[in-house]
Amino acid sequence: SSASQAPKKPRVRFSNIMEIRQLPSSHALEAKLSRMSYPTVKEQESILKTVGKLTASQVAKISFFFCFVWFLANFSYQEALSDTQVAIVNILSSTSGLFTLILAAVFPSNSGDRFTLSKLLAVILSIGGVVLVNLSGSEKSAGKDTIGSIWSLVGAMLYAVYIVMIKRKVDREDKLDIPMFFGFVGLFNLLLLWPGFFLLHYTGFEAFEFPNKLIWMCIVINGLIGTVLSEFLWLWGCFLTSSLIGTLALSLTIPLSIIADMCMQKVQFSWLFFAGAVPVFFSFFIATLLCHYNNWDPVMVGIRRIFAFICRKHRIQRMPEESEQCESLIPMHSVSQDGDGC
Repeated sequence: SSASQAPKKPRVRFSNIMEIRQLPSSHALEAKLSRMSYPTVKEQESILKTVGKLTASQVAKISFFFCFVWFLANFSYQEALSDTQVAIVNILSSTSGLFTLILAAVFPSNSGDRFTLSKLLAVILSIGGVVLVNLSGSEKSAGKDTIGSIWSLVGAMLYAVYIVMIKRKVDREDKLDIPMFFGFVGLFNLLLLWPGFFLLHYTGFEAFEFPNKLIWMCIVINGLIGTVLSEFLWLWGCFLTSSLIGTLALSLTIPLSIIADMCMQKVQFSWLFFAGAVPVFFSFFIATLLCHYNNWDPVMVGIRRIFAFICRKHRIQRMPEESEQCESLIPMHSVSQDGDGC
């Protein structure tokens, strides 16, 4: 019968068509390294550094896009300083950490950009400390224009956009030649933005005039040390750590500059300075620890434990009331006649 017949064995057929695929040349070195043993790959440090490194044309393309953001961020900060007192500019510029935290969570470049309550607390501590530090050394002056405050906020947002987007574009520090990047940024600003001098002059926004020797010297020193060297170290530090740590590190310049005034010029400050400097330093080290321990969020852990403790305590208090109200809907032989059992 058909039932007694053994089931047919499944047959597997292989296609005789053979196909050869060739990897692009950009992936050839990576494919070769993936087939090599770890000690052999470790010996070839020079080859590892060249894997994925951006070429000069790729660096030029990235610099062309970011030169406008970089220029507008610096222009906004300098314009704010000319319209508003330094204390207000520093306070509003410190909000760049908050913008960086939000943008990095929306456009993450790695796992360290995840939004946590502990990072938010660190940013709030930094902003609050900057407020206290500037209140301790600011002069009382009224009637300042709000345009400078708007420029400060615009500069803070542009700095956040600048660092978050460049980290999203370049995920590793060894892929981007940072001196070449800033060289192209300066070259594009020189070639593309010089018509802005005449535009500002003929619109009456700012008169164009050649600076004297003293101003030329200040511009050169500020360009070499205050812009090139500081921006290079800052961007390199952001690549090595995270965009949030790099942004919070900028707030450290405020209490450090005041400490330098205290040591060199013997300037005395009130207790507000010390009350504000501690949270600024503390917030920087908090963000460093959080990123080091892979987005550890102790604030969220503490809130969950408190919530679980409250719910547990509330549940324990309600158990006697619920046991008194329970009754057996189906009569059982094990229930005593007095009805004491439940």
